[in-house]
Amino acid sequence: MAGCRGALCCCCRWCCCCGERESRTPEELTILGETQEEDDEILPRKDYESLDYDRCINDPYLEVLESMDNKKGRRYEVVKWIMVFAIGVSTGLVGLFVDFFVRLFTQLKFRVVETSVEECSEKGCLALSLLELLGFNLTFVFLASLLVLIEPVAAGSGIPEIKCYLNGVKVPGIVRLRTLACKVLGVLFSVAGGLFVGKEGPMIHSGAVVGAGLPQFQSISLRKIQFNFPYFRSDRDKRDFVSAGAAAGVAAAFGAPIGGTLFSLEEGSSFWNQGLTWKVLFCSMSATFTLNFFRSGIQFGSWGSFQLPGLLNFGEFKCSDSDKKCHLWTAVDLGFFIVMGVIGGLLGATFNCLNKRLAKYRMRNVHPKPKLVRVLESLLVSLMTTVVVFVASMVLGECRQISSASQSGNDSFQAQVTSEDVNSSIKTFFCPNETYNDMATLFFNPQESAILQLFHQDGTFSPITLALFFVLYFLLSCWTYGMSVPSGLFVPSLLCGAAFGRLVANILKSYIGLGHIYSGTFALIGAAAFLGGVVRMTISLTVILIESTNEITYGLPIMITLMVAKWTGDFFNKGIYDIHVGLRGVPLLEWETEVEMDKLRASDIMEPNLTYVYPHTRIQSLVSILRTTVHHAFPVVTENRGNEKEFMKGNQLISNNIKFKKSSILTRAGEQRKRSQSMKSYPSSELRNMCDEHIATEEPAEKEDLLQQMLERRYTPYPNLYPDQSPSEDWTMEERFRPLTFHGLILRSQLVTLLVRGVCYSESQSSASQPRLSYAEMAEDYPRYPDIHDLDLTLLNPRMIVDVTPYMNPSPFTVSPNTHVSQVFNLFRTMGLRHLPVVNAVGEIVGIITRHNLTYEFLHGRLRQHYQTI
Repeated sequence: MAGCRGALCCCCRWCCCCGERESRTPEELTILGETQEEDDEILPRKDYESLDYDRCINDPYLEVLESMDNKKGRRYEVVKWIMVFAIGVSTGLVGLFVDFFVRLFTQLKFRVVETSVEECSEKGCLALSLLELLGFNLTFVFLASLLVLIEPVAAGSGIPEIKCYLNGVKVPGIVRLRTLACKVLGVLFSVAGGLFVGKEGPMIHSGAVVGAGLPQFQSISLRKIQFNFPYFRSDRDKRDFVSAGAAAGVAAAFGAPIGGTLFSLEEGSSFWNQGLTWKVLFCSMSATFTLNFFRSGIQFGSWGSFQLPGLLNFGEFKCSDSDKKCHLWTAVDLGFFIVMGVIGGLLGATFNCLNKRLAKYRMRNVHPKPKLVRVLESLLVSLMTTVVVFVASMVLGECRQISSASQSGNDSFQAQVTSEDVNSSIKTFFCPNETYNDMATLFFNPQESAILQLFHQDGTFSPITLALFFVLYFLLSCWTYGMSVPSGLFVPSLLCGAAFGRLVANILKSYIGLGHIYSGTFALIGAAAFLGGVVRMTISLTVILIESTNEITYGLPIMITLMVAKWTGDFFNKGIYDIHVGLRGVPLLEWETEVEMDKLRASDIMEPNLTYVYPHTRIQSLVSILRTTVHHAFPVVTENRGNEKEFMKGNQLISNNIKFKKSSILTRAGEQRKRSQSMKSYPSSELRNMCDEHIATEEPAEKEDLLQQMLERRYTPYPNLYPDQSPSEDWTMEERFRPLTFHGLILRSQLVTLLVRGVCYSESQSSASQPRLSYAEMAEDYPRYPDIHDLDLTLLNPRMIVDVTPYMNPSPFTVSPNTHVSQVFNLFRTMGLRHLPVVNAVGEIVGIITRHNLTYEFLHGRLRQHYQTI
């Protein structure tokens, strides 16, 4: 088996599919995005920020909690449900807008070109028809490319970016209103322009943007439009709404609310709770039925009938009444489905590695050049796609007999709708009556209509036609995905896989003689196999396809096919979305670490070189720290020295830091005294007497100031707080890394907010005179806080002191240096942390762990170091 795998990888390396990466030294892991050779992986970049999913339990937040009661809690929950419903409805309306105009432009284009083809087929002027088709497609694609130039984040499907956001990584501009506008209009023109892209993937991104922006009631793009809406001003709340919006996008695209909920859980969200599940499902239902209501009313004039649940409908799978031997699928077919899953996984892995090689080429040769080059590339792909579609439809097609079964009536309304859609999309270019051009029927139609043809057309498609269509579509869709246009991958993958499945059905029917086979089932399984091999989704994709077909009996074959396709594809490379995440250098955290990573401890992966602040710090020190570092959180610490009393003399700033340290240290004696005092209110006189006796015996010891004695032995203040007395190169390692008592964490955004609002006090005053900010004032600038470099220093007195203790998080999650990496990873990922301090047994911070310390590449580098030291 090992030899077989080596042979496969060797062969696949030749066609860029896989191959073992050359080992890197740990030092190379710190190089941002740099690679040794062309085939090496791109390392995670350190300029990506993490999102603040953990609550900061500081004094302003505690004030909000103190004012909270059951009535306000219920009101907050009601507002959340209303916002979830609004997100679902808005996402459904976005899908309606895209579908309406895509249908309008596509019908206009094909109507004009088909009329020209019919006229020119007799006059011999087909070149004029090709020019008309080129004119439509190039215009639409040019507009789509221009929109991406306005907002580059709008390119692609957006699913990798949303996956990163829900994983806890802040991707700049990903959920802005301008991104939504460019995405919606761009995908409209991309699909109408005849590119092999889908609108379903961008619908997921659009729903996520709606979820992020709607509850804020404000936009950076529309600064003048603001409402005083005090709710949901944190990354934690926004994450929940983005999860709901992404699920609503899936539900609107496929008419699959349950599949959308599972998609948000499986592909995106790292942090989930039971209450969120109901809200996400409700949001998905709202999006599905909003789109269904309006589409059914507009297309059929029957308002309230709910006949079209999603943008992509697979129709009803039903054997013809005249064919008594037909079954949708049998137990014998499962063997063929497994083989199709293996082939689908191999095809998906090939698609992914070709697209990855193409994406790397674009990163090296297209993106560094002027933006006009990206537009020219899009126009080139559009030109090639249009020429291939036109020539293949006119030259390579075969005339096939129209099946009488497709012209007969069906009982159910859904079956009638499907039959009408199939018959209306048949193309008869250069074919006599009662026949149709099979290649033109697939190429000269919207992609959704072509999928319905492969699923439900009872007439035969030539095996040569299906093979040519699959190869051309495979190559062109691989070339298209990743261009500077909004583009989805679901529909092209489904169409490509459906052609593959229909080809398998034709071979089994015509050459092996299996007459019981239902071609539509094999087309569906082929679509699932290829899509699963490309995106590597299992649970959510199974449910999405079941809901789209409205046939629960397909559950088992679809699930088996997707599992086999995923396992086969994973043998060679990752899914397409994970590949593009890696190409961007995003530090994405997987679901869990590998087993051998437990050989490492928290002390092996933490960053010991800390940048920290003190409970009371001068403004000039804070500004210097903020301007010379890029860290987004700072431990609040006090230092430990033996001559503490001498430092307290004549220095109010150091004295304040020492007093804070004394008041924040918890001792057993102090805790016992506090508990004893609280027990005095107990009604039992006997217990009260016991408390009095205990306090009386302990009182003399308290007079000796046990806290002070302990502090004199272990704790010291920061020796100086001035930038000109920075650490010297002559210091020893012990002097550079002095023991630091950990008191909490404070974010960069919080420090900048304190400086902007002038929260400070003079050395001659008490820290109690410092102005206090409320929770609303601290969150007023969310989500874009002021930059320290934009701060006007002339308005600040550098000698003033800032007391950061009311605004820091005094109780963040911490780990011991001996904690195993798997425990650290699970805590960090499950709780949605941004920073994880490592604190030793005596309360001293010894390092800090961030997302970058838990990436696959970083952990493997540390593991290699571990093996070298053994």
